[in-house]
Amino acid sequence: MRQLLAWTLAAAAALAAAPAAPTATEPDCPRLTSRWHGDNRDRLQHVIDTYGTCSGHRGAVAAFDWDNTVTKNDVTDATLSWALRHDVLPRPARWKDTSAWLTDAGDRALTAACGTGAGGTGAGGSLRTSDRPRCTDEIVEIREKGTTTSGAAAFAGTWNHRHTVPQYAWVPQLFAGRTPARLSSYAAAARTEALAAPVGATRTLGTHTVPAYVRYYDQQRDLIRTLQRAGFRVYIVSAGSEPVTEVWSRGVGVDAAHTIAIRSVLDHQGRITTRNEGCGGVGENKGEVIPYIDGKRCWINQDIYGIRGPAAWRKQPWRNRIAVGGGDADTDVTFVSDATGAHLVLDRNKAELMCRAHDDADGRWLINPMFIEPLPRKPEPYPCSTTAYNAPDGSRAPVRRPDGSVVPDQADTVY
Repeated sequence: MRQLLAWTLAAAAALAAAPAAPTATEPDCPRLTSRWHGDNRDRLQHVIDTYGTCSGHRGAVAAFDWDNTVTKNDVTDATLSWALRHDVLPRPARWKDTSAWLTDAGDRALTAACGTGAGGTGAGGSLRTSDRPRCTDEIVEIREKGTTTSGAAAFAGTWNHRHTVPQYAWVPQLFAGRTPARLSSYAAAARTEALAAPVGATRTLGTHTVPAYVRYYDQQRDLIRTLQRAGFRVYIVSAGSEPVTEVWSRGVGVDAAHTIAIRSVLDHQGRITTRNEGCGGVGENKGEVIPYIDGKRCWINQDIYGIRGPAAWRKQPWRNRIAVGGGDADTDVTFVSDATGAHLVLDRNKAELMCRAHDDADGRWLINPMFIEPLPRKPEPYPCSTTAYNAPDGSRAPVRRPDGSVVPDQADTVY
């Protein structure tokens, strides 16, 4: 109760420039019905009532990450897993062509394990991965860790670590040569398979053990449906592949027009290339800019609010910011922080995001344990004062508040 009172007082001050809060519950006030941790449902309901039809308003924006925020487990990984087990990945002429940052060591490892277009079927054919565990191992290891199975760096060079991460950009690039419709069909098959697998199920890819199941969170379905009924425009903003994310987002009533993810540039025959669309003054690129950390803010500003050029990277005035933001990882920290009504966090122990959430500088952060297989309490504090911040150059630094003060280390108090 004390936490809810403190949050209400902070929200009342902050909402001076926002829609007026409702004075009573009206028949057109959509209600959340699912169970949340602590007082999170009440706090979310307050934001819905304040920004939505209950107060006579429409058009506020809510934005959510997808993987491990709306679903348990990663749907892009589920699609890649299905593709590897069904021999549908295109065979590249050269592995170096798949990423601007792929190292010589990465190229050699993939060529030795998987072959290339010179190996018999020709570039544009399909890789045989279902019965080649070495090939599957290399691809999964690079996707998961950015290293080869021998431990060598798979990616090297210079990139802004708040705009992209090469192994995220690499997954859509692996499907270069396929059409978005084909990729969507793979995602649909993977979705059927993952939803049928029991909770907790795993499978082996090469020598890697990976989740075999995905579930929609009932609480997030309820939240998205309630927001939409209350007149919110609800968007998904993901660092996954857009055709894949669109297949899944339809399951919570979010259409393709409201789904933002990595958008591959198509060739003149409508096939995916290794290039993707850009944001914030950056045009077509080979993965330098994707919806990742600050990139998620950029795409929200560009695609939802029509802000173009370098200004899209900057935090906007209240009227051009989302009301509700939800995420689970450091890749979500910037856009979730921008929310004016509620910063919703699914706790996966990601340091920069959890430092912001536990510090709760504006009184509007809501931490919820994962709804399926939640993590236990993290025994040691988050290193907010030293190394939790992901710096653009890849180094680690203290997390700072907007006024420049350093966030002290934070204990895990919600679990």
